[in-house]
Amino acid sequence: MRSRRPDLTSATWRKSSYSNSDGGNCVEVSDDFAGLVPVRDSKRPQGPALVFGASAWSAFVHGVR
Repeated sequence: MRSRRPDLTSATWRKSSYSNSDGGNCVEVSDDFAGLVPVRDSKRPQGPALVFGASAWSAFVHGVR
């Protein structure tokens, strides 16, 4: 069964503190949704976002550190 995607229109997005200030090639994430982590391309904020489960996102971040 597929779950419904959250409405991301009012999401608050953030970039890594390692991201440069001129925009750069970054991903943005939102912490506004319990149990979910939406991820989007900072160069295309109106484009699509991927939505990961919080535990999957945490495992990914832990793995790349």
